[in-house]
Formats: sequence, structure tokens, C-alpha cells
Amino acid sequence: MGTLITPLEDFIRYLRVEKNASQHTINSYRADIERFFEFAKEKGVTEADFAQISPILIRAYLAILKEEDYARRTIARRVAALRSFFRFMCREEIVGENPFSSVHTPKLDKRLPVFLDLEEVDALLALPDKSALGRRDAAILELLYATGIRVSELAGLTVQDVDLTTGYVLVYGKGAKERVVPVGRKAVGAIAGYLDSSRPRLRAMGVTPPHDILFVNKNGGPLTDRSVRRIVEKYVNALAITKNVSPHTIRHTFATHLLNNGADLRSVQELLGHVNLSTTQLYTHVTKERIKSVYKDAHPRA
Repeated sequence: MGTLITPLEDFIRYLRVEKNASQHTINSYRADIERFFEFAKEKGVTEADFAQISPILIRAYLAILKEEDYARRTIARRVAALRSFFRFMCREEIVGENPFSSVHTPKLDKRLPVFLDLEEVDALLALPDKSALGRRDAAILELLYATGIRVSELAGLTVQDVDLTTGYVLVYGKGAKERVVPVGRKAVGAIAGYLDSSRPRLRAMGVTPPHDILFVNKNGGPLTDRSVRRIVEKYVNALAITKNVSPHTIRHTFATHLLNNGADLRSVQELLGHVNLSTTQLYTHVTKERIKSVYKDAHPRA
């Protein structure tokens, strides 16, 4: 995109090095910023002339997004990405002020996280077969449900990060923060089976350089977070449930099941790696809805 490349690449480097953002986040920020500057170029504003990014231009961009029926969450994410980009450029003294600082983020409806019930989880975890890839997939699904870790965190795990003897995994989360998360016996068994037979076989399939990443692809190379998402999607489709399930749904399920079975909020916060308790508190709304549903079904005068 011409002269935008240098400040954008500097910003991407800042996200990667200073903010320790995941590749998924970095890709989203890049795409959102480039889309805006494509729009600006159509309006006669070149990437080099950042001073021409005016509130009028921004309002026109937001109006187009609304006309094209983008979801509020998508618009809010794009505004957040651009605000962050221009904040970085202010810090680097590339621009004098942030044109997005006065732009209001669209108000979002509070959506309760989708989660699976125990029967659905059991059915999902039973789907992988006993092939080398099937054992790998079983270990992935079991670990996601056992720990509630993010897909990016799972993709970054090394063999050394998993201690099957004590049943713990060392997770590298957002902001370069480490946390230790317990792993249940079912997941430990699935990972052990994968490490004993599947991983060595898959590593021998290809000619990729030596590495210690825990989960590998069919050619023996490191499995990407995008590939993990595809794996989860494959089994969800095979399960044929109507819920909109993603790897993050498994994380929601992990948290909800813990709270439903008596775990305290602080412990769940620690396990999920949430910085703020308010983020974890979203799951209490889910458990309240469940309690309300149980009450309606069980109480004679409900």
C-alpha cells in the first residue's frame, strides 16, 4: 500500500514485540487498517497525508459500514484497531493528534457466551478415531476443554511445557504473562497417547526442521492456530449441533462448567488468564440464566 507500509509495519512490529499480540490479532489489525486506507484512497486521501484523516472522512467510512450492514461488533473492532494505530503514530510523533480519539465506539449488546452441555462435550470428545491424526485431534480437544486455554496459547505449547507426571501445563498468555494450569486425567491420557505414538510418526512423515512444538500437522511441522480452528470446526460439523461452536466456545464451556460445579470466580479468572475479574464475571450471567431455567422447570409456582 505504498507509503503506508513503513508506519503500518512499525505498528505491526510494536504489536508483536511490545504487546505480544497473537498472530490472529495482528492479522485482524492489519486487515482493518488497510481496509480503511483503501476507502480513504477512494476519497482522494493518500496514505502519506495522515493529516487529511478528518472526522468527516471517518464518519463517511462508518456510514458505509452501516449501509453495508456490518455487525456492530465488527465496526467496533475496526474503530478500535484504527484508534490504536493512530495512538501509536502519535507516540512516534508521526501525527500530532489522534483523529479517532473522539469517535464513539458503537454500543454493543451484551451477548452471553455460547457453551456446550456435558453430553455435547462427551459426544465431541468421542469423535476422533485412533489414527495418528485422530489421536492428535483427541489430545487437542481434550486439552482445550481440560484447561480452557486459547487456541493461540495451545498452538504455542512445546513438549516441555506439558508435565504429564504432575498434570500441569505452562501457558504463555496475552502480554507475555505465564500461568500454570492443571490438566485433568482424561486429557493427560490423551496427550500421553499422542506423544507415545502419533507425534513421532507424524514427525517422521516430513522433512521439516527439528522443533519442540507440541502439536504437529500431517507433515510433522508446527500446527498453526488457524489449523486448530479448522480441526475443531471439522468435528463440530460432524457432531451436527445447531450451536455456533468455535474453539472459544470450548473455553466458554470450561469456565461455565467450573462455575456450575462450585468453583469460585477468582480461581476461574486465574485459570483463564483474565487480567480483570469483570471479564470473568460474564460467566456468572450464564450460570444465573441456568439457575433461572432450572427454577422455572422445577418450582410448582414458577
